[in-house]
Amino acid sequence: MEDSNAIPQRRCLVHVCCGPCSIMPLKAVLDERVKITGFFYNPNIHPRAEFLKRLQAVKTLSGLLDVECICHEEYAPALFLRGLVASCHERKGHPPFGERCLFCYQHRLEVTARCASERGFDSFTTSLLYSKYQRHDEIRRMGETLGERYGVRFYYVDFRGLWQDGIEASKEMNLYRQKYCGCVYSRAERYANKRKKAT
Repeated sequence: MEDSNAIPQRRCLVHVCCGPCSIMPLKAVLDERVKITGFFYNPNIHPRAEFLKRLQAVKTLSGLLDVECICHEEYAPALFLRGLVASCHERKGHPPFGERCLFCYQHRLEVTARCASERGFDSFTTSLLYSKYQRHDEIRRMGETLGERYGVRFYYVDFRGLWQDGIEASKEMNLYRQKYCGCVYSRAERYANKRKKAT
């Protein structure tokens, strides 16, 4: 793992996007002997049934790792979708992969940074840094900018080297493993590609 900054802080708020992707980031930060709290805030997830499955997986993981987790349990995608469409207004059709992800990162990281500041955490980070499919440079840039804005350090570590370990651990824990990133657009694209392969 690439560790861009040693952790002198005592308490870290870890944004968790889902159970499987959060295992190794939570364990890695725990190994640094920092008191961590998970933070499930993911209004991008669609539909409600999928949201509830991922929420339950995070709660299960929280119990297995004995890590406290603050969970936003209300399924309320309207604000997220309005912001996403507004941020990508110049495009026709649904916002493309990559462009829409930037809004998704920014929105969830900002809520995490604000929560960390309000609750007296020393730092914050995100399980998005575990995924091979996310844009690490953008996540890091946004996290550091938000950290300065809210007075809470953004803890960046490249967790991608733990990718396979996380997959194996999630299977051993029998956690729900999602089949698409989360938003309505990624779901539509995933199943559209599946239909193309079947024809």
